[in-house]
Amino acid sequence: MIALGLEGSANKLGVGLIRHDMSTSPPTVTILANIRHTYHPPPGEGFLPKDTAQHHRSHILQLVKEAMAEGQITPKDISVICFTKGPGMGGPLTSVATVARTLALMWNKELVGVNHCVGHIEMGRQITGAENPVVLYVSGGNTQVIAYAEKRYRIFGEALDIAVGNCLDRFARVLNLPNDPAPGYNIEQLAKKGTKLLDLPYTVKGMDVSFSGVLTYIETNAPALLASGEYTAADLCFSLQETVFAMLVETTERAMAHIGSREVLIVGGVGCNKRLQEMMDQMASQRDGKVFATDERFCIDNGIMIAQAGILAYQTGYTTPLEKTWCTQRFRTDEVFVAWRE
Repeated sequence: MIALGLEGSANKLGVGLIRHDMSTSPPTVTILANIRHTYHPPPGEGFLPKDTAQHHRSHILQLVKEAMAEGQITPKDISVICFTKGPGMGGPLTSVATVARTLALMWNKELVGVNHCVGHIEMGRQITGAENPVVLYVSGGNTQVIAYAEKRYRIFGEALDIAVGNCLDRFARVLNLPNDPAPGYNIEQLAKKGTKLLDLPYTVKGMDVSFSGVLTYIETNAPALLASGEYTAADLCFSLQETVFAMLVETTERAMAHIGSREVLIVGGVGCNKRLQEMMDQMASQRDGKVFATDERFCIDNGIMIAQAGILAYQTGYTTPLEKTWCTQRFRTDEVFVAWRE
């Protein structure tokens, strides 16, 4: 089986091809292609849905051609076409879904609509070999602590307002940091030079977290702190990272204790952050546990994760009829029936 995966829920446009050799048990998985193109708005600005959708429409056909050339396959080799059904930004989602529908009709292929969050989890499990971890899903649009139980990825805790990635990205705009390769990445690099910790609001409510307060506080006070010379931009990035990551580590540890797991899998774009991985590893090692994480090829939104989650669902007999290939900006992780797991 070979699956074509199309991802475009935010500013990353990804096309991936994955092969499952069904003659072995479990199937041997081979990544044939994993190509991505990112929309970068000017420094100090975020990406608007209409501009991001236009970017995706402009590049997706070329990316599909490149992926098929890299994987050395033709349309007849493809078993199923998978696309991101949600959650995400409406314009970009529908732009990519339209291409998925068109290719399916042209090539006479089945379609599978994939939950973006489940795509991250399944790709993380495949790459790292984590068996039954507590999943910390951290990105620009989502922050969730997740564990699998009874055919669902259950959400143990989540952000009550904005996602952690959005918090970091918006502070990058305050500092006028570039959006290339990513504002969160540039925050991370600047934070490595920080030495002075600013006391920031720390908001954990049970298993849930809140980042709007800490963002408002640091946005409001940053100009005066920088002007006075009391703190540098690096100090503020360092302080923000340490505070929000500590909140994530606390809630993840509580989930580990609740389900008795010794594994943590970090997925999503923010999961590339080495400091977050380091803090999580310190916590897990105290519990005789282990942290699993991937690099930017698989942490950041990509098409291969959509292909992986889609082909797993397809192997159970699941497909998405053409009339139900609409997209939704709200598609919770625990809405998906995970038929492919024991």
